[in-house]
Amino acid sequence: MLSRPDALVDLLSTGPENAAWRFLLAHGAGAPMDSAFMTAIADGLAVKGIGCDRFEFPYMAARRVDGKKRPPNKADILMATFDAAIAGSHTRYPDARLAIGGKSMGGRMATLLAAQMDAGTATTNRNFSAIVTLGYPFHPPGKPDRLRTEHFHDIAVPVLMVQGTRDPFGNKTEVPAYTLPPRTTLFWSEDGDHDLKPRKSSGRTHEQSLSEVVETIAGFLGSL
Repeated sequence: MLSRPDALVDLLSTGPENAAWRFLLAHGAGAPMDSAFMTAIADGLAVKGIGCDRFEFPYMAARRVDGKKRPPNKADILMATFDAAIAGSHTRYPDARLAIGGKSMGGRMATLLAAQMDAGTATTNRNFSAIVTLGYPFHPPGKPDRLRTEHFHDIAVPVLMVQGTRDPFGNKTEVPAYTLPPRTTLFWSEDGDHDLKPRKSSGRTHEQSLSEVVETIAGFLGSL
């Protein structure tokens, strides 16, 4: 069951006003909606003609006000905030198709929300056409037995999962053995960590990695 958030969700919108697709992008546990990572994805998608709407969960919005770090809210509050952001995006851009997702925790919340809706156990029925996760936290680092995949079978919409090959939350050796959502496209960011950042020794840059991710998201949405 979804609990309503305490306040309306403010959206940070970029990209063309008349974009055919909008991506509702949620932040991870530790960084805000306007971090360098989030901004690079949003700006890159804007160049591709895809709109991007960012928002902050209540604990992060509170940090912006007083500067104090807080742990993430409980899952029901996170999902309720996500739900309110979906409503806000639809209100602002009623003609656009919507994809939801996010960085790490934000992507996980999108999959939990989708699983509840597709299983018929949610209190709302928002309309979105796809999910994109960026560094999905398959398990806590060093604890591969604590998987966060039990809800995947209830997800009906197409899913793009972008993962670094050496992500400690789920790397290229581990993830292929997991049961993913039925309509999943898995993209590996070469030598990427949890932020999809490669090591200098790889000969790749973070900018190059994120540019490839933007291309992949644009191609995925364009194929639907």
